[in-house]
Amino acid sequence: MIYLDNSATTRPCDEAVKAACENMKNNFGNPSSLHKAGIEAEKVIKSAKKTILAKLGLEGEIYFTSGATESNNTVILGTAKAYKHNGKKIVTTSTEHPSVSAPIDKLCEQGYTAVRLSPKDYDDFEKAVIDAVDSDTFLVSVMWVNNETGFITDTAKIYNGVKRKNPKTIVHVDAVQGFCKAPPKTLKADFISLSAHKIHGIKGIGGLFVAKNMRFEPLLYGGGQQKNLRSGTEAVDLIAGFEAAVKYYPDCTEKYARLNEILQERLSALEGITINSYNNTKNILNFSVKGVRSEIMLHFLEESEIYVSSGSACSKGKTSGVLSAFGVTDENADSAIRASFCPETTEEDIIALADGIKKGIERFRR
Repeated sequence: MIYLDNSATTRPCDEAVKAACENMKNNFGNPSSLHKAGIEAEKVIKSAKKTILAKLGLEGEIYFTSGATESNNTVILGTAKAYKHNGKKIVTTSTEHPSVSAPIDKLCEQGYTAVRLSPKDYDDFEKAVIDAVDSDTFLVSVMWVNNETGFITDTAKIYNGVKRKNPKTIVHVDAVQGFCKAPPKTLKADFISLSAHKIHGIKGIGGLFVAKNMRFEPLLYGGGQQKNLRSGTEAVDLIAGFEAAVKYYPDCTEKYARLNEILQERLSALEGITINSYNNTKNILNFSVKGVRSEIMLHFLEESEIYVSSGSACSKGKTSGVLSAFGVTDENADSAIRASFCPETTEEDIIALADGIKKGIERFRR
């Protein structure tokens, strides 16, 4: 199997599986319990927080959630309650994940207004986001690395510019696709959403970074775990796997650049190929195959056990509205393919994909 859909999810690494299984068998205490078994479980949580914070290179707190969808909802809805006197305007983008855009829509139903910016409309996208902030802006929510094209936003630049313009404005970043992959110098925010299964951890566990002195109203109420801000018994096994995945993920900057280059070189030899990715992290490449619909090409490649995506996994195969925000035409969006790499991806995998695309064109293009 050649798996090139790592933006949708990744194969859990051996280290993450081992850490999770060992905790299931040997460290199954409730971290809220006061006896030794509970204390040992709590140590796992503290260690994971330390590891994740070190990887982020930021000072603050980590709260564990069920995944990035919960983290995003918690920030957007929770800060609206906690900072309800700071304004009613939200600055965001047209390229956000549904777990960001949907809760923003809910706030708009309650009287908030949202300005959604598209990268295709600006030469300096970060400046456009900053310029949109005013005295009524309580929240800026921007994705660090786009899940469909790999487009990278310098959120550190946005954070610094926003705080100069309105210190009360909160900056939230969905860092799911960039964590452990994108240059850390481009990441800074008051709140950062993370997900384990995008970096070879296990599904069902996510994280929320909260900078010092920032607050939010909880989404879940109950037993008061995690400082009463995220109630529910912590998933210690999954948290241990999350930490192991962070420690495992190597620096693949040069490798991804080479794989991306090879794929583009191979695709350039074919007629009717359009590259949709630009200003992107090199582990994601989005391209369109003229004359062959995405779904047809996807299933043709699947016959050879080559797995790619026609867009975001959360869109269930629907034509992406996100691509239009990057200037991709409807025709090209309808034939778009996303290949996304992981540390295990080889040059042979990339060549097999390009050969598969060539065969698909020969078979289906009219």
